Amino acid sequence: MNTPANRFISSSRRVREDRRFVVGNGRFVQDIERPGMLHVALVAAQHPSAKILKIDASEALAMPGVVDVVDGAELAGATNQLMNGLDTPNVRRYPLAVGQNRYAGEWIAAVVAESRAVAEDAAEKVRVEVEPLPYVIDAEEALKETSAPVHPDHGSNLLLDRTFDWGPVDDDFAASDETLKLRVTWGRNSTVPIETFGVIAEWNAWENVLDVWASIQMPKYADQIARAMNLRGNDVRVHYDVDVGGSYGVKRGIKHTVLAGYLARKLSRPVRLIEDRLENMRAGDAHGPERIFDIEVAFNKDGRVNAMKMRALDNAGGYAGRAPFQLGKPISAIVGPYQIKSVQYRAMSVTTNKTVQEAVRGFGQSPTNYAIETMMDRVAAHLGMDRIEFRRKNLIRADQFPYEIPSGSKYDSGDYHAVIDKVMAHVGYDALVAERDKLRAEGLCAGIGIAACLEPSGGNSSFEPLLNPKNRTSTWMEGSRVNVDALGDVTVSIHTTSSGQGHETLAATVVGEVLEMDPDSIRVVRPDSLGSLPGNSPVGSRMAIMLGGAAANAARQIKTQAIAIAAKLLDAPADTLSYAQGTVHAPDGRTIGWDEIVDVAHRRFHDLPEGTNPGLTASFIQQVPTGTALPKDDKVQMYPCYSFEFHLVLMVFDPVLAKPELRRYVMGHDCGVVINPHIVKGMTLGGIAHGIGAALLEEFAYDGEGQLMTQSFLDYLMPSSHEVPEVEIVHHCTPSPLTEFGQKGSGESGYLGAPAAISGAIHDALSPWGLHLNKLPIRMSAISDAIAAAEKKD
Repeated sequence: MNTPANRFISSSRRVREDRRFVVGNGRFVQDIERPGMLHVALVAAQHPSAKILKIDASEALAMPGVVDVVDGAELAGATNQLMNGLDTPNVRRYPLAVGQNRYAGEWIAAVVAESRAVAEDAAEKVRVEVEPLPYVIDAEEALKETSAPVHPDHGSNLLLDRTFDWGPVDDDFAASDETLKLRVTWGRNSTVPIETFGVIAEWNAWENVLDVWASIQMPKYADQIARAMNLRGNDVRVHYDVDVGGSYGVKRGIKHTVLAGYLARKLSRPVRLIEDRLENMRAGDAHGPERIFDIEVAFNKDGRVNAMKMRALDNAGGYAGRAPFQLGKPISAIVGPYQIKSVQYRAMSVTTNKTVQEAVRGFGQSPTNYAIETMMDRVAAHLGMDRIEFRRKNLIRADQFPYEIPSGSKYDSGDYHAVIDKVMAHVGYDALVAERDKLRAEGLCAGIGIAACLEPSGGNSSFEPLLNPKNRTSTWMEGSRVNVDALGDVTVSIHTTSSGQGHETLAATVVGEVLEMDPDSIRVVRPDSLGSLPGNSPVGSRMAIMLGGAAANAARQIKTQAIAIAAKLLDAPADTLSYAQGTVHAPDGRTIGWDEIVDVAHRRFHDLPEGTNPGLTASFIQQVPTGTALPKDDKVQMYPCYSFEFHLVLMVFDPVLAKPELRRYVMGHDCGVVINPHIVKGMTLGGIAHGIGAALLEEFAYDGEGQLMTQSFLDYLMPSSHEVPEVEIVHHCTPSPLTEFGQKGSGESGYLGAPAAISGAIHDALSPWGLHLNKLPIRMSAISDAIAAAEKKD
């Protein structure tokens, strides 16, 4: 895996952030104290839909320590509605419900007090008089004309309905030997970080600046706060030097920050709002996709898949949020790693009386991977073919890259067959099959599951214009600055928060690689938003590509400046000189060292090349590789890089209790050149644990009354060390030709394939009964009930 040309990249170096976290010196929102700070507790709606008739806060306001109570009408009168990416102007959303709440748990009022405890006690004294309204929580029901309207002014519950036809789909169906239909459902789950969302807002009236400390992972965060609060963009100062205790998509915090910002400005005191677990799970930004897939696939008897029709119906919840766009990213890999010639994709999003759905790791790609891989298993079974050989027959070959799929995305590089071969050799597949059969002979249910899937990476928002033509976005840049001080030391600035992805290690490593300096000598800082270059935060598996590219290119500019200075001192053409570890060498053996170059840059203007600015500093704004154009003819080049992963699992359970046990978990992983192996391994293992939860345990479940039943970790079950097995990772590297060092994304790995592989293992184990469990998570009760019913029927 280590590329000989690299000195520090791919080497096993310590993750520099770990040191402060291990000793408890992280600086999270909860650690920040501001003089005179107030605290917020929230009054939540009890009904899934209700008209708000009256809010009586008199009893709460009479309590000692209570400073204020605000409701939706007051807040909406002072702020703008939150941004909505779709063209649905009548689906209006504010931090607090205005006139009507649209899901149980939605915030109706906010209580501000001297302490959080007092605010919570006072929130229980706020009396809310409501008139319950009809509601709908099921996505298919929400499509019916007779269903309760979630936003009556919008005219229906349909937020998005776009059908894309890429290729001669009907012709390919007509020319194929057979077709097959299936329906699968992805249950609503999340990433559930240990730290809930938190924000502190402080208004400085003398500077006319709103200071914000928040646990965010959110593009354009400062812009959205300013728009909502009628402030100028440079009136909002977001402090990026805050550690974030986990996210993978869910730390958006726009409504929290607008509410806290409004209160801070109104009351002229700092205000802190930190969700408790209940607030996070029922009304935070925690819920991820909930999606029904209807797939029809056309194929030949020899096992060649020709075309696919996919309808994806997503339950967005009470407001538009970012949910509908999670139907867009899968367009970038709509055929997975397979040579499927034509595709029809209908993307539908409906609003219901559930908690608002927001971004979650993979941004909608994992559910689509689950649907595609389930389809591949069903077709293989229908044809009586081995599942792995069936996939091999349809995989894109190494000699076909770059490979353009029907929707217009061009995959950069890969060797999928080689990764599978490596995994098969590592695991000893014949022995694994023999072990499965031995377990079956002992009376246990045993199954092997596989999944081959892609991780689109490099974070490009070009799918947004595809779903909303009024959106004209064609860049999603990331910036970095490298500064060499007068003593010759190097400082790199990055301009977002980090929620555990190791950005400081990443930036120091790539700059050290370019300048040939020990990364441990390079300092990395995170200025506030007013001192930052343009950026879009760590979403879309993009930081290795985008931040890595920005930092590397800024460092290259430093190197160019150093060579130019040396060229003047040596009186030699710059293109004849070479750079090595800070020293510039001339062909005749003369050298200029780093210290002298720095001295000239900072103190000897007369020795600088003509037209050169003093100092030694450089900035670079990285554009998404290949992401330069708007969609055309419903096709678009989306993400630039495509990592590949192949999951292979052996699962066993007894047929009565059906408690799944993962006996073996092997993953083949190709994310190009790895910047730091420890970081990639950590994200991969975390992603697999996340995927195990989505497959077997985690779901935000609702009852028939529209109430969320999973509001704590007693009900929302997550995998523990008992459920997550030892994972064996088999590495492969096909460098991307589009990035600085050949790197691709890896932040979403594991989660993108684990659910499909685990589902496949369960179905392999259930194959003697021919059972299909078509909804994730597949809980042990569903398995045992299905087996019992099948045996009773026999």
